[in-house]
Amino acid sequence: MVKIRYAQAEDESFWYRLDRHLPKTEFANKIRDKRAYLLQLDETPAGLLRYNLFWDNTPFCTMLFIDPAFQGKGYGRQLMEHWEQDMKKQGFGMLLVSTQADETAQCFYRKLGYKDCGGLTIDIPEYAQPMELFFSKAI
Repeated sequence: MVKIRYAQAEDESFWYRLDRHLPKTEFANKIRDKRAYLLQLDETPAGLLRYNLFWDNTPFCTMLFIDPAFQGKGYGRQLMEHWEQDMKKQGFGMLLVSTQADETAQCFYRKLGYKDCGGLTIDIPEYAQPMELFFSKAI
């Protein structure tokens, strides 16, 4: 059975198995502000989603990751749909997501109804990465 809930402090060890980008202090903030979700299959943690507020007023998904053992089974879609519904309940009308241009997630987001809305290139050597593609969706 799939269960999606807000992440809790005791999820930290699982969280960092999948998310190596989030500073420890930010994990505590995500828990406090309820801006992180955990997807469980029965009692087994299988995926996560975290977000922040772009421009301090628009939900922006900053990480969606399903454990490789559970990928390709629709759990990412369920997690995104849960987040979208939660954001709509909170009164938001638009969402943003992003992914690198060399990642296949762009196809996933387009299938969920997100539309291309721009890109960002960073060429500072220690931060350089492929172009970040941005997508938006009205909810």
